[in-house]
Amino acid sequence: MRTNTVKRLLREGKPAVGTWLSLGSVTAARFLARAGFDFLTVDVEHSLAGVETTTHILGAVADAGGVPLVRVPAGRHDHIKRVLDNGGYGIVVPMVMSRQEAQEAVAACLYPPRGNRSVGGSVHALNFAATPADYYAKADDEILIVLQCEHIDAVRNFDEVYSVPGVDAVFVGPNDLMASMRDAAGKPPQPETFQQALADILAGCKRNKIAAGIHTFSVEEAKRRIAEGWQFIAINSELRFMTDGAKAAVDALGKVSGDVAKY
Repeated sequence: MRTNTVKRLLREGKPAVGTWLSLGSVTAARFLARAGFDFLTVDVEHSLAGVETTTHILGAVADAGGVPLVRVPAGRHDHIKRVLDNGGYGIVVPMVMSRQEAQEAVAACLYPPRGNRSVGGSVHALNFAATPADYYAKADDEILIVLQCEHIDAVRNFDEVYSVPGVDAVFVGPNDLMASMRDAAGKPPQPETFQQALADILAGCKRNKIAAGIHTFSVEEAKRRIAEGWQFIAINSELRFMTDGAKAAVDALGKVSGDVAKY
C-alpha cells in the first residue's frame, strides 16, 4: 500500500507545498500532478466539482504518483466519508469553530475503534494501490486530517478546538480569517493585527505539536512562511496560475487585461 508522503513530511517537521484545484478539470489535474507539487487539493467547498468529477481527479492524481486531497464543503460525516471512499488521501475541513466539530471530523476519517468511518467503497484501495484488506488495515495511518482556522473566535480558542488527537495540521484560510476580523463598519483589520493572529495560530500549532498551514499567493510569500515555520503550504490554484500567466502575456503585449476572480 502506498504511503501518504505529505503526512510523512509533516510528521518529520518538513514543509509540503501544493496547490488548489478549483476548476473541476480532470485534464488540468493530470498536468499539475506531474508538475512536482507535494499535494493537490480539490476544492469542493467553493467550486463546481461534484463527487463524480472529484473522483476522477483523485484517480488522475493518484495514478500519477501524487497525493490527492479534498476540501470538503463542511465537516459532515457524509461529506468526509464520500471523498475518502472515492480515493482521497486526506481532507481539509473548512471553518472549524469548536472542539466538537473537530472531534466529529477526525472520527469521520478513522475506522472503528478509533473513529466511526463506515466500511465500504472500492476506489480508495485502488488509489493507494492496495488490496481492500490492506486498505482497511492501514488507512487510519495514511489519511491526512487538516482542519481550517478561518475565524478569529477559533484563534482565541485555539487549544480547545484543535488539540483533538488525530489532527495532522491546522490550515489558515487568510481571506475568511481577515473577513472575520472586520469592525462593525466592515473595515478590515490593521496589517499588524492580522499578522498577530497568524502568529498566534503558528504558536498554537507548535504548542500542540501539529503542523501549521496557510494559503499563499506567491512564491516569495510561500518561502517566507516556510522560513517562519509553516509546513502545509498551498500556493495559488490552477485557475490563478492560468490567469496570472495570461495577464503577464497580455500586459507584455500592451493590451488591457481584465480583472477576474482567480482564487
